[in-house]
Amino acid sequence: MQAALATSPCVGKPFAARATQRQGRAPCMRVRSSTTDQGSLPERLAKGAAAAALSVLLSVGGASARLEGVNKPELLPKGEFTPVIDVAGFLTDGEERRIRERVEGLERDTGVKLRVLAQNYPQTPGLAIKDYWGVDADTVVFVADPNTGNILNFNVGENVDFKVPRSFWSRLAGRYGTKFYWQEKGQDVSIVNAVAAIDNCLREPIGRGQCSNIRGELE
Repeated sequence: MQAALATSPCVGKPFAARATQRQGRAPCMRVRSSTTDQGSLPERLAKGAAAAALSVLLSVGGASARLEGVNKPELLPKGEFTPVIDVAGFLTDGEERRIRERVEGLERDTGVKLRVLAQNYPQTPGLAIKDYWGVDADTVVFVADPNTGNILNFNVGENVDFKVPRSFWSRLAGRYGTKFYWQEKGQDVSIVNAVAAIDNCLREPIGRGQCSNIRGELE
C-alpha cells in the first residue's frame, strides 16, 4: 500500500492538525495499491506516509485556526469491530444500527469499505481509526463533525476514486452538509442521508450520468 497527499477528491476538513486550505479544500490521503511485500522498507515508509497524510486530513477549524493532532485510541469502541463510530452521540441506536447494516451490505456487494465517524472535535479517536479500520485504497472514511462548518467530510481511497465522479462528493456535501441544513434538520439526518446517497451512488453502473442524482433516505 502506498499513500500520497492530494487535494481531491476529499471534501471538507475532518478531525485534527489543520493544514492551509485553498478553495475550501484540505489536503488528504489517497491510498494506492502496490504489490510490494508488507514487510519491505517501501511498505513501512508508505505506512508512515499514510499516517502523516491522514493526520492532515483529520483537521477542523476556521481558516485562521490551527488545531493539534488527535490520537485517542481509548475512544475507540471496545469489543466487536464496527464500521460506525459515534463518539458525538448524534445518532440514535436505531439509526446507528441501520447505517451499520447498510455499510456492511455495501461492502459485501461492492467491496467498498465505507467507514463512518461522528465526532465533535476534540472528542475523537483521530488517527487511531486508521489502524482500527485498516484504511486502504478501497476505503471511504466519512467524518461528520459540525466544527468544520459543512458537517460532511470524506477521505476517498484511490480505487473508489476511479469508480465515482469526483464532483459527487462536493455535490453531496452541498446537499446535506451545509450548516443551514444540519442545524434545521439535525446532524443525524445529515449523516443518514449522506450514507444512503453514497450507497446509492456506488451501486450505480459506471458511465455517463453516474451518481448525477443525490438520493438520500429521509426525504
